[in-house]
Amino acid sequence: MKILAIIPARGGSKRVPGKNIKKLGGKPLIAHSIEQAKNSKFINRIIVSTDSQEIADVAVAHGAEAPFLRPKEISGDNSTDFEVFEHILNWLKKKEAYVPDVLVQLRPTSPLRKVEDVDRAIELLMAHPEVDSARAVIEPQSSPYKMYKITDFGILEPLMGDMSKINIGDQQLPKVYRHIGTADVIWTKTIVDKRSMSGDSILAVPVDRAYSGINTQEDWDFYEFLFSKLEK
Repeated sequence: MKILAIIPARGGSKRVPGKNIKKLGGKPLIAHSIEQAKNSKFINRIIVSTDSQEIADVAVAHGAEAPFLRPKEISGDNSTDFEVFEHILNWLKKKEAYVPDVLVQLRPTSPLRKVEDVDRAIELLMAHPEVDSARAVIEPQSSPYKMYKITDFGILEPLMGDMSKINIGDQQLPKVYRHIGTADVIWTKTIVDKRSMSGDSILAVPVDRAYSGINTQEDWDFYEFLFSKLEK
């Protein structure tokens, strides 16, 4: 199967300037995701989608492809993953007559993902051609059954609409999971035919550990701490 890893990495980060090529653990942030893709048992092509020539050059230097620069109109703060993936698929089909079977989204802001989790998600999806995608998920620290919303009158209402579960032990609550974005694996046909990044049926790939993405300077500082611990 043709299994393509896509690493979206636009330039112009405002809260952590130049974060995708800023060094973390001795190498540019984006290099961690490239290396993870290279170490996968299944991924056989890696493309970085970026609007920055500087990011493209760093990506190529670390073993990925950057065969085009992403158009500015799909590189803004409000641009969607679907627009990015659709552009890549259209470009590859037109320029190379290349159509991958499976797409693996590896966001550069998750540099501590486990390659084993990525491969598990790929293997699971390939074993189930009837579903649309597979996503890494983790149990949240706080259950939504313990959360509230506030009415216009300032009254707390249970988010899940069930007051009976607010004050019981976590072990008695239904298990819930949140999408963490460390490994999203999608059939190409899900994007092309259903015009969706996930489709209707999503396989769960539970993982035992996941750190939040890197969106702020505080996140970056935390990751620097984590990498310093790993080096020791």
